Amino acid sequence: MVDSKQVYEKVQNCVDAIRKVTDFEPKVALILGSGLGNYADQIDIKCEVSYSDIPGFPVSTVPGHAGRFIFGYVGSVPVVCMKGRVHFYEGYDITDVVLPTRVMKGLGAQILFVTNAAGGLKYGFEAGDLMLITDHISVFVRNPLIGPNIDDFGTRFPDMSNVYDKELSDIIRQTALENNVPLKEGIYTQLTGPSFESPAEIRMLRTLGTDAVGMSTVVETITARHMGMRVCGISCISNLAAGMLPEPLSHEDVQKAADKVGPMFEKLVTECVKKF
Repeated sequence: MVDSKQVYEKVQNCVDAIRKVTDFEPKVALILGSGLGNYADQIDIKCEVSYSDIPGFPVSTVPGHAGRFIFGYVGSVPVVCMKGRVHFYEGYDITDVVLPTRVMKGLGAQILFVTNAAGGLKYGFEAGDLMLITDHISVFVRNPLIGPNIDDFGTRFPDMSNVYDKELSDIIRQTALENNVPLKEGIYTQLTGPSFESPAEIRMLRTLGTDAVGMSTVVETITARHMGMRVCGISCISNLAAGMLPEPLSHEDVQKAADKVGPMFEKLVTECVKKF
């Protein structure tokens, strides 16, 4: 059974620890996916806090996830950026996986901008494409709100009718158009990982309506909506999913695809955040 009091106190302790280092108050929280951490170079940095310096905070163990909070400005917009996320497959309890999202809300963030590297399920997708997330599906992943509700965070049964904010999504669409950034759209599904999906699982996901699949994001989004944050998101299509191409899948391919699309991704995110 989840100890809701312990979860709440852990979030508050993390917020308090960060507040001893900086009083910076962000408006937008950015979570950078696998291989997309270089975006932090676009930020006018005011302060950095390593996850390892926050008591009880989970630490990233995956290549391509540096493991620190970056506080600063994108244009005139104050942001907190997670340079590296933690995943359920790393062995953390789901409450720790979503702890960073709750902490960023506790620091003042009103908007959560999620990004990830994902496998593409549409035959029109190619490695290096960017996809606006319009909705999501969770498969086999523990819901982060299971257990006694923490009323200070949000309601017992949060509505998920419009998870990805329409106004923010329209800003992403318009910004992509203005900057000649090709942008696909689709539904993202989170599985647990760490193994890549089997061809049979990919066929199942395609039947369910999935356009891109990965091992993160949905639990963070649910948590953010529970706390009243507005959410938007972009997937970097790092590869076509299992069974669609003859080559086996690897994490190195994910990072190569992210490197390829990096400059275009950075431009799009920067120009979007300036309008939030």
